[in-house]
Amino acid sequence: MANGFSKEEIVYFDKLLEAYDDALVLSRAAVVTQTDQQTMERTSDTVWFPMPYIVTSYSGNDATSNFKDVTQLSVPAQINQQRHVPFSLTARQLRDAQQEGRLREAATVKLASDINVDVMNLAAVYGSVVVKRTAAASGYADVAAADTMFTTQGIPREGRVLMLSPGDYNGMSGDLAARQTLQGKTLAAYEESDLGMVSGFRTYKADYAYRLTAAAGVTVTITNTQPLSYVPVSTSASSDGLTQNNVDNRKQVISIAVTSGAVKVGDAFQIAGVNGVHHIAKQDTGQPKTFRIVGINTGAGGTGTVTITPPIIANDGVNPSTAQYQNVTAAPANGAAITFLNTTAAAVNPFWQGDAVQILPGRLEPKPDSGLAVMSAETSQGFQLTMTRQGSIFDLSTKYRIDAIWGSFAANPEMMGVELFGQA
Repeated sequence: MANGFSKEEIVYFDKLLEAYDDALVLSRAAVVTQTDQQTMERTSDTVWFPMPYIVTSYSGNDATSNFKDVTQLSVPAQINQQRHVPFSLTARQLRDAQQEGRLREAATVKLASDINVDVMNLAAVYGSVVVKRTAAASGYADVAAADTMFTTQGIPREGRVLMLSPGDYNGMSGDLAARQTLQGKTLAAYEESDLGMVSGFRTYKADYAYRLTAAAGVTVTITNTQPLSYVPVSTSASSDGLTQNNVDNRKQVISIAVTSGAVKVGDAFQIAGVNGVHHIAKQDTGQPKTFRIVGINTGAGGTGTVTITPPIIANDGVNPSTAQYQNVTAAPANGAAITFLNTTAAAVNPFWQGDAVQILPGRLEPKPDSGLAVMSAETSQGFQLTMTRQGSIFDLSTKYRIDAIWGSFAANPEMMGVELFGQA
């Protein structure tokens, strides 16, 4: 049977857990969703969450022809990330207890960073509401531009979050610090570079920023070899026709013709003649709808297919689900030009509302009587750290590993966006 951890090690582990919890900055801005781990194991660590209904209203008193099917959409979430930090100490090194302590501390810092980076990368690639700014970040107007995009599309005002790269955050703080009429906020901006709430967004300074390279010199048109307008469906039949499977409606495959350059994952674009609509009222926002490329399928350097988010949903007057979930004024014409918004390489500043970005903590259950010493605990947010130890009689060394397991997902890319500064 494995030796257990000493009381001193348990106390130190608890301190590491607190430090790990404090380092989870980005996860505090996202929604942490707990799941039943036994159920997750039985479903290949995948669970489907229902999306909010959007319904259609009709004018007049006569509802005879208005009783149509209502489509309920759902999105998949998966616990698909596991990171571990292994290290080994010799019997001589273990004479200095600080060696083990410093390594364990470094391991928790790294694992917390891994979760933060995972959330940042997800939000940076799937944020479909794209705000392009030609100048450097300078202040209130920049955040207000994101507020305008969200509000005109009907995104709720509560729970809005904006993650800014260090340079962009400090640029905005400099603008605020120079204002002499906002005493409290001015002092915080000057002394601590703290923006706080700006134009309805709770702002955070991220120490890591996803960088998106330019799509300059790329000429692309959309083609009709794939359906130009997407029809949302709840389920689809399996290949054998015996079962119905849930459908992920956050993405769409489109065909493009590339005449110069090449497209890549993360590229942000708009399509000629395609404006966004308010998600509930279905009124034209007067602004082009923005999209992101989230997958390269075939022939990205020429004619081929790519996966985009969100799907292009125009009301086709036939399928009730297109009236429910309409997000554009019209389907694009065959050959419509695509205009890329990321024209200069820059840091990506993601923003979102509420539970649009979620994290699913997972749990590991190594058996403590299988030759391992095992210790695990959860942070206040529900993230588990697991530390295992095993000694070797051959060279008297001791091996350690610290593990974290989780999954992050974009619950609704249309309630997520990115702001890009310094774009040509």
